Amino acid sequence: MKRFLLPLFLLLISAFAHAENDLLPADEAFAFKAKVVNDEILLNWDIAKGYYLYKEKIKISADYSQQLGTAKFPEAKIKNDEFFGEIGVYRNNAVVAIPVLDGDAKSVLLTVTYQGCADLGVCYPPITKKATLDISDIHGPSLVDSALGIFSKAKTKAQSVVEKINPISDEPLPADEAFGFSVVAIDANTLLATWNIHSEYYLYHNKFFIDAKRAEIGNINFPKGKLKDDLLFGEVQVHKGTLSIEIPLKNITSQPITFVAKYQGCWEGGICYPPQEKSVEIILPIQGSETLVTTDYKTNGTLNTPIQATEAIELNETDKIAALLQQDNIFLVLASFFGFGLLLSLTPCVFPMIPILSGIIVGQKGEVSTQKALIMSIVFVLAMSVTYSIAGVLAGYFGENLQVLFQTPWILVVFSLVFVALAFSMFGYYEIQLPASLQGKIANISNKQEGGHLISVAIMGFLSALIVGPCVAPPLAGALIYIGQTGDALLGGVSLFVMSLGMGAPLLAIGAGVSKLPKAGGWMDNVKYIFGILMLAVAIWLLDRIISPVVSLALWATLFSFSPIAMGVLNSLTNTPTPWQRIFKAIGLLVLAYGILLWGLVARGGGDMLAPLSGYGSGSQTEQVHIKFEKIKSTTDLDQILLRAKANNKMVMLDFYADWCISCKELERFVFSNAEVVKAMSNAIALQADVTDNDEIDKALMSRFNIIGPPAILFFKDGVEKRSQRIVGEINAQGYLEHFNKAK
Repeated sequence: MKRFLLPLFLLLISAFAHAENDLLPADEAFAFKAKVVNDEILLNWDIAKGYYLYKEKIKISADYSQQLGTAKFPEAKIKNDEFFGEIGVYRNNAVVAIPVLDGDAKSVLLTVTYQGCADLGVCYPPITKKATLDISDIHGPSLVDSALGIFSKAKTKAQSVVEKINPISDEPLPADEAFGFSVVAIDANTLLATWNIHSEYYLYHNKFFIDAKRAEIGNINFPKGKLKDDLLFGEVQVHKGTLSIEIPLKNITSQPITFVAKYQGCWEGGICYPPQEKSVEIILPIQGSETLVTTDYKTNGTLNTPIQATEAIELNETDKIAALLQQDNIFLVLASFFGFGLLLSLTPCVFPMIPILSGIIVGQKGEVSTQKALIMSIVFVLAMSVTYSIAGVLAGYFGENLQVLFQTPWILVVFSLVFVALAFSMFGYYEIQLPASLQGKIANISNKQEGGHLISVAIMGFLSALIVGPCVAPPLAGALIYIGQTGDALLGGVSLFVMSLGMGAPLLAIGAGVSKLPKAGGWMDNVKYIFGILMLAVAIWLLDRIISPVVSLALWATLFSFSPIAMGVLNSLTNTPTPWQRIFKAIGLLVLAYGILLWGLVARGGGDMLAPLSGYGSGSQTEQVHIKFEKIKSTTDLDQILLRAKANNKMVMLDFYADWCISCKELERFVFSNAEVVKAMSNAIALQADVTDNDEIDKALMSRFNIIGPPAILFFKDGVEKRSQRIVGEINAQGYLEHFNKAK
């Protein structure tokens, strides 16, 4: 009973003390260091004033314990402790010396556990530290060893510089999180084994062993690893990032087959894991059917044991597109991706490109011919397409979406200010042009300065692709999965380029059409005013990603109410107004009325700008429904909830969201606020992973499921993802319900 109540008593004491006093963190209260001096390992604790360390709670173990002598502890003061009775304690400083004996080991991994308390009556839980120490020079190195030692020290210094740039985590991850493993049956005779390796870890190339029961393994095309000067094995090949291997099967005698994978890896922090073994039973799909069989490994409670599940499922849209790239007919692939691009041109991510390109053309001095406008449009679209392709290939290789990196607040603010400046130039406040001296130099190269204009257009296309439209859609996700698994950057990049041309095809037509607008008279001034207002709308649209909803509403209300007034809709008409003037005035009054309604939302503290009257009347209660999400951050959070859901026989829906993701906000507004969707989800667990920060934890969670960015919606049943029902990109409420019902 004493042993049972003691931890609870310590916990209560600790909670009370934290509420009353500001205790030091454990690493500051008991600062620990380990180093080699002469022929001993010294363990040193600098103990803060008002704190003490228990002598009997210091436990030391090592991987080469036979090469270490008996630890020498300093004399401790006896304390009549209220928890442990008479016990030895250390204050201020404590040094434990461990002799190093003769042996072959070049390094030793120490594991040190200790525990201490504060005089306030608060005891810390046991603390465990690991340290890898070089003991190769203790017993008189040879001349060669000395030279190697100098090289090793130089290497260590170089590594320390790298670690300062890319700091390594304090503690190693469990093996299943460090080397996330899954198996996919892509057809009746082929498996795909995938390891999602954390950025601080690596797997040895020569430590893999693949086998199967009730089937034979064919010839495996194993990719080469990168060379690494490893501390334990010297120069070896290792694998980092995502490793995918196709495993051909032959002579299948019966089902299910048992797939066996053995592998071993290490942490850059200096710890190597014991060999890992995964054994999975898989039912292969029927020959000719388009199915996948998946097996994912997850953390089961406090033990790192896999939850195994096998299920035949249909390909989802993203996987179908990835499979399309593996077809032999290259023309069919490229034609399909061009069609995908035409469909994507109708999404909100492409709409802002219209005022950007049109404003550039309208803002040109003098007459702009159709040919010149078409050339400018082609340059804009080509720059946008090349950017999408390069960003896509890099994302496929490194798992890092380049567009996400440009969604930081300062970049969005700067780019929004650029559009504000362009808008005011449209209003006639000033003209944006190069300094006279620079204009003269360019004039010497090109009298017409067409090259300078085209370079500016290309830069706007480049920046627009990176900043304006970071949208994730099934074609993009499928191409990136294909690049990541096969390494075929050529076909993947060309497909993305053709898809981007499809997205830009409507821009070519619009750009050429803008040149047909009349250039003379007040009509052109009105056209410039309209495009100036659209430029301001793009600026607000970008800021929507980083500002609060109320501030965003206020900006939109300002735009919709001030713009019509500035364009003269409140001015009286002439005695003989033209029909177009009357229509223009009516449209302006409607826009002004809408702006006033938005100010009403601002006064109420927020609301849906697409339904500004929704807060009035009897129907206001039905408009407030929304799925109640449980927020998660890491893979550990997800695994815990999946275990709980499995125990309660509940489905789990996981939504990947980010503030800069426009499509995510469309889902929030039209899908997750839909009454039928909310009702259908009443017995399911709704999770949301906010990956706005795009930090290492966010990347690890997305990498686990090969997600390149939001929006993405995953469904889980019995702890296993229903991959066939995965949703990537936008979808309407009815489409969401179809996926959800099939996943149940």
